[in-house]
Amino acid sequence: MIDFNYLYKGICGLANAHRAGTMAGHLGAAVAAGYFFGEDQSDLAEAIHTGVEAELERVIAGEESLWYDAKKAGVTPTELFRPFPKGQTKQDSIRSIVVALQKNVGTLRQSGHNVIFAAIAVRALHDHEEYATPQIVTGIRRLTEGFNNAPPGRGFFGKEKSWLMGGQVRLAADTEFPRYESIPQMVDVTIAELISTAAIRKQGFGGLWHIINHAAAITELDRFGYGETARQALPAHHQHIRLWRSLPDVEDELGAVVKAEYDPRDPVYWEGTLKRDEARLTHRIKTLYGFNVLMRFMEDERKRKQSEDAFLYLMA
Repeated sequence: MIDFNYLYKGICGLANAHRAGTMAGHLGAAVAAGYFFGEDQSDLAEAIHTGVEAELERVIAGEESLWYDAKKAGVTPTELFRPFPKGQTKQDSIRSIVVALQKNVGTLRQSGHNVIFAAIAVRALHDHEEYATPQIVTGIRRLTEGFNNAPPGRGFFGKEKSWLMGGQVRLAADTEFPRYESIPQMVDVTIAELISTAAIRKQGFGGLWHIINHAAAITELDRFGYGETARQALPAHHQHIRLWRSLPDVEDELGAVVKAEYDPRDPVYWEGTLKRDEARLTHRIKTLYGFNVLMRFMEDERKRKQSEDAFLYLMA
């Protein structure tokens, strides 16, 4: 198991993130997701949990500080994890986070971060209502509200066009596909996209990391009793996939995609030197959790094996 203290640290990181900006939510979300990965995969070798904990310590120490300007914000990444004073809890207050999310969930916001961060927080407070104090809930709600006017994200369209914001992209007919009729259908599309494009060098809109975590977050909202909000989120994920499909293969410009030699569920994976550039420190952990969430829907053993193989491209 991952040490339980990391869950509270992750909650505090999420609740304090609004002080630094919406993207600072990456830090607390990664730490909480790391705990959930250990909780959901409690039968894995202890060396794997130890490896994950080492990554969480790096996050807390501020090793991936690119998400905001600490000097301008007046708070360091480590300070975002400071605990809150104890207070009277009220589980019903968790719903206020979801109410805030409903105002921005239907349109793609920053590659799905609004849903990803909120869903991790909802699970944490739902499972451990002792942490649902007014200060913590208010902080997470403010983080969620910070996405109200956020753009969809941006993608790299090659050196000639460079980076374009989602609103600037004219989506071609070949990116279109039927609107989701259900959450399982969204999961199927997400897994198929992972299998078919993981080896292709695309850059932007959060990559497959975010497409997976966006989908996983929607399923978790549904699992914890917010089915209507989860269904409201489906068009945004559909848009996310279309934007991803619009991106060109930029292998000639940026190099080929690298594939991990070992699966993260193998202790040997954690013995080597992991890549931590390109925001891999936080995204590796969140996507380990998100991918595992989606695998709950996977009944086809052949597709499961294909998914696990493609997933190694995200874990390099």
